[in-house]
Amino acid sequence: MSDITRDDVAHLARLARLAVSDAELDVFSGQIDAIVDTVSKVGEIPDDVPPTAQVVPQTNVLRPDETEPSLPRDVALAGAPAAEEGRFRVPRILGEEL
Repeated sequence: MSDITRDDVAHLARLARLAVSDAELDVFSGQIDAIVDTVSKVGEIPDDVPPTAQVVPQTNVLRPDETEPSLPRDVALAGAPAAEEGRFRVPRILGEEL
């Protein structure tokens, strides 16, 4: 075990400018300790294991683009909260002007 202490967590919290309670220090120290232990297991991998980018081979999973009929405009707009001139009406954002 890597023994991440409450002081270590408090130091990390200060660096990250996070407010952490005493109860959270105990919880986080255990959680961070478990994470560090899990990540340290990477060092246990034998040197003769080749690095891999993918665990399983990748194949082309894209389908060809094919034109298909879509919903008629009036059907698509029927469920819209607001529509105007055959388009979805949405609230103006970011102070944009027309």
